[in-house]
Amino acid sequence: QVRLVESGGGLVQPGGSLRLSCVASGLVVGIDGMGWYRQTPEKERELVATTINDGTANYGDFVKGRFTISRDTAKNTVYLQMDNVKPEDTAVYLCTALSRRRDYWGQGTQVTGSS
Repeated sequence: QVRLVESGGGLVQPGGSLRLSCVASGLVVGIDGMGWYRQTPEKERELVATTINDGTANYGDFVKGRFTISRDTAKNTVYLQMDNVKPEDTAVYLCTALSRRRDYWGQGTQVTGSS
């Protein structure tokens, strides 16, 4: 089992920045990649960004260069740097760890873009 704990969410003004963190613990040796999805009551869960072990990153179309994913494998941590946050970025951001057997999910952290 892999346990994921997110942090760093909160209220941010439009145009502001926020940095999310997610720490993995447990059977982390089998993780092939980590990333972020987001979800609101009105929309299905959507990809924000993922990164796999070779460093390749994949972003959702809406990101448009505003967010950057990074990973510290020594700390089993993935980060999401969110810049130029918009009100429509308001969502619960969920950390995921990808493995051959299954994907793991955190509880999520709320991000609210509002003045």
